[in-house]
Amino acid sequence: MTTQANSPASSTTGTPIIEVRDLSLAFGNVQALKDVSLQLRPGEVTAVVGDNGAGKSTVVRCISGIHKADSGVIHYNGSPVSFHNPEQAREAGIETVHQNLALVDDLTVWQNLYLNREIVRGVGPLGLLDRRAMRKGAQEMVSTLAVNVPAVSSRVRRLSGGQRQAVAICRAAGFSSKLVIMDEPTAALGVQETARVEELIIRLKSEGRAVLLISHNFAQVLRLSDQVWVMRAGRCVAGRRTAETDGEEIVALITGAKAA
Repeated sequence: MTTQANSPASSTTGTPIIEVRDLSLAFGNVQALKDVSLQLRPGEVTAVVGDNGAGKSTVVRCISGIHKADSGVIHYNGSPVSFHNPEQAREAGIETVHQNLALVDDLTVWQNLYLNREIVRGVGPLGLLDRRAMRKGAQEMVSTLAVNVPAVSSRVRRLSGGQRQAVAICRAAGFSSKLVIMDEPTAALGVQETARVEELIIRLKSEGRAVLLISHNFAQVLRLSDQVWVMRAGRCVAGRRTAETDGEEIVALITGAKAA
């Protein structure tokens, strides 16, 4: 296994919820990931940072079942896993807020929140969708996040970019997830909405859940995370406990001005 310099693993204990070992993936002649190794632990916010094209979102897509790596292994709760699609990852307790949000424009807010998780009354062919229960549950999720989202009966097509982001975050955080992955979760949000999302991330951590945060906002990373992994040109070049680093060092690691 490739050893990452100054790995945060040395200063933490217990089994990582996710351990990525020597992950590599190429798209044709483009090497998107090269021997990437990193860890995420329960009850911690782990940030992955790097320039555009560094491979951050590709790692997320491998963990969440969208891409299958050419080599390497992902351990989940101590056991190797290979998710063939996002639904398998979701069933295992991994929820993801992607940059493209993956919402269905022609469905309402509550329908998007319960997509592929529909509440059904009765069994077999006599089962009926419990629309009332889903609308109520959706309202509770939205109210908990306390962002500027309209009525849960509104169609997603009519929402602003920030409102769509809020719906996607509600969907990821509102169910019994063990790991919540957030890829630039506050990029389209205003100051108040961003503060609410950061409160939610802190709450998820306090509940013992792991959060993987991808963000270009270094102040946000330093404020929220427990550990930071730095990616450059498809490689994970360094890992730091957040309390032991600062924005200047992170920038230097990202640009290559400082060796790991």
